[in-house]
Amino acid sequence: MKEQEDSHDEDLHMEENPKIYSRKAIWGFSIFFSPIFGGILLMENLKNIDKKRAANVVLILSIAYTILTFIVVNIPEQSISALTIGFNFVGGYALSEHFFKIYIPQGENYPKKKIWKPLIISVIITLPCVLALLYSLSMEE
Repeated sequence: MKEQEDSHDEDLHMEENPKIYSRKAIWGFSIFFSPIFGGILLMENLKNIDKKRAANVVLILSIAYTILTFIVVNIPEQSISALTIGFNFVGGYALSEHFFKIYIPQGENYPKKKIWKPLIISVIITLPCVLALLYSLSMEE
């Protein structure tokens, strides 16, 4: 009986909280696209739970980190894609395991948002960049 009441209380608590993107979604977007994409998802989460100042901090840091990654990866004459992936892992880890846990410590109590909309937007933004890069590489040969 007590377990049933606890489960019911948890369900009510989940319904009261706004939907947010999960830590795994933030990490995934950071790795497969870049930390700026994960940062935008975390920023949206923070805005949804009325932590607008923290949302701005996360956005600024994810933009700065993405710029830093771009600069460091392009220092060598031939950019190293493994270095980019490494930076994305570190950025994703920082966003999902550090900032998420600091600003949303009870993240498991929030219902999860679907990732389809940000995924489609991310692909629409990233695909032309990848195609332009491939085209420019083919023109060099």
